[in-house]
Amino acid sequence: MNTAPQLQWLPTSVKEVKERGWDYLDVILFSGDAYVDHPSFGGAVVGRLLESLGLRVAIVPQPNWQDDLRDFRKLGIPRLFFGISAGSMDSMVNHYTAAKRRRSDDAYTPDGRAGARPDMPTIVYTRILKKLYPDIPVVIGGIEASLRRLSHYDYWKDTLQPSILKDSGADLLIYGMGEKPLAELCRLLKQGIPLRNLTNIPQTAVLRNRQETVATHKKWKTIVLHSHESCLTNKKNHAENFRHIEEESNSIEAARLIQPIGQQQVIVNPPYPPLTTRELDAIYALPFTRLPHPRYKGKNIPAYNMIRHSVTLHRGCFGGCAFCTISAHQGKFIVSRSPESIRQELEKITQMPDFRGTVSDLGGPSANMYHMKGKDITLCRLCKRASCAYPNICKNLDTDHKPLLQIYEMSRNIPGIKHCFIGSGIRYDLCLYDTGNSIVNQHNKQYLETVIRYHVSGRFKVAPEHCSEQVLQVMRKPTFRLFIQLKSIFDEINRKYHLNEQIIPYFISSHPGCRPEDMAELAVITKSLDFKLEQVQDFTPTPMTVATTIYYSGYHPYSLKKINTVKTEKEKKQQNMFFFWYKKEFREQIVSELRKIHRLDLLSKLYGKEK
Repeated sequence: MNTAPQLQWLPTSVKEVKERGWDYLDVILFSGDAYVDHPSFGGAVVGRLLESLGLRVAIVPQPNWQDDLRDFRKLGIPRLFFGISAGSMDSMVNHYTAAKRRRSDDAYTPDGRAGARPDMPTIVYTRILKKLYPDIPVVIGGIEASLRRLSHYDYWKDTLQPSILKDSGADLLIYGMGEKPLAELCRLLKQGIPLRNLTNIPQTAVLRNRQETVATHKKWKTIVLHSHESCLTNKKNHAENFRHIEEESNSIEAARLIQPIGQQQVIVNPPYPPLTTRELDAIYALPFTRLPHPRYKGKNIPAYNMIRHSVTLHRGCFGGCAFCTISAHQGKFIVSRSPESIRQELEKITQMPDFRGTVSDLGGPSANMYHMKGKDITLCRLCKRASCAYPNICKNLDTDHKPLLQIYEMSRNIPGIKHCFIGSGIRYDLCLYDTGNSIVNQHNKQYLETVIRYHVSGRFKVAPEHCSEQVLQVMRKPTFRLFIQLKSIFDEINRKYHLNEQIIPYFISSHPGCRPEDMAELAVITKSLDFKLEQVQDFTPTPMTVATTIYYSGYHPYSLKKINTVKTEKEKKQQNMFFFWYKKEFREQIVSELRKIHRLDLLSKLYGKEK
């Protein structure tokens, strides 16, 4: 029996390092999250990957940045570099509501306690380490750094910020899903090559003087973006930049991007090709305990409780929704795990002491993109589309749901599993699309019936996001007619199998291009469908999305046409209240607003005749 159970986890303290018999560390990681050794937590994945490369790695979760900085000093200096991630969730979204009000909890902290990390930990932690150890390289990554690799709009400061490399002082940034660039970085550093010289690793970004000669790959094309300063003086330049950034983030054969800033330049190398199934399986086969570190004994970590009995089937999302950051971080090309890898993880879950038979989610960024890819990869190599699903489903996309149906069937037959729910969002346009192949169409129809019959915990959650065709076009979402079709199918399946399930639609207010009358029409339509909405949100501009670019610049980055967005708290509240037309406290305000915009026709549909 292991006499030191904590040795199953990566060390987090001097004591745990000594228990391993180590007298040095190769890499020291700092994370804004609590340390949960589970493949859904980025810090754990990075740590386990480094460990698999034969490196001695420790992790410092949620270091105290407000005292004498002992958390940053306690493990000394690493042989290779310090690594920093703000956490699995952008710290600003984690800390603030869409109305910029401070949240009172943090799901990635023990007992949900707020205040365990600063705003923008990537910047705060890096500056501290650079002050303490100026000669030791700092590598930043994770979603917070990834989405800020170039000029980006900061909603909370209401300013256009430069690359986070500039603000933090980090030596290198790894963007996206970082296993490949991280492994290559470590391979080269172990050879004794100084990090300063490593300017040609794919999927990394560095800040260099504009006159400096840097190593690159001859095959890479280069696109020079508008400088940060020119974007500050001309918002249309920022919009033009974004189109290049999005296209190159989602291209198989992408270009290198360079953005000047003062006398320096940010160099963003093209991404690696997506992982293969075998490579992704290897990540999930790493020796995760799937548990929080013992230092949190007796404490509750809400984010862990949500995902502890869930399984990720794939990475990536080709939906390209205008308000979503997934494709900017994970890419649009789907990387799927093998059925055997998924089966092994499901069996591990059944052996967990607290497992009671329910797998909470069997999904991914979008639940039903598993195994989907281009039929002819040579066409994908030429493609610059940000979305394979908008404005229509690409004819080269294989949308066959059969592989996913086989995964679901396998999960239902594993001993110990009573329920296996789908908690991730389902792209119903992929199920309802007429592929021209009757067999595939039958599989896709069967998918919806299977999910609704076996994999819904009473509430079938989908995200039409809006009903206005004009707003949906800006959102890059399918027509609302498809949701009406879906609801009809859902109701029919409920009747057929004598189910008592609800369909729960998600909607967004205040999205770029959305007007008060669009929200009023949404209220009328959802009333006619007998919905009293619960799952709603106000649009929050987050870095590196089409919608945020429109919000800041006023221009659509592809058409460069002007699009208006409501911005004041009053305007946003006026839109949001239409979700709750059925509540007495909003009736008077809604009546007043409908009269103001001369839509008495909608007023009568909501409330009958009003005098």
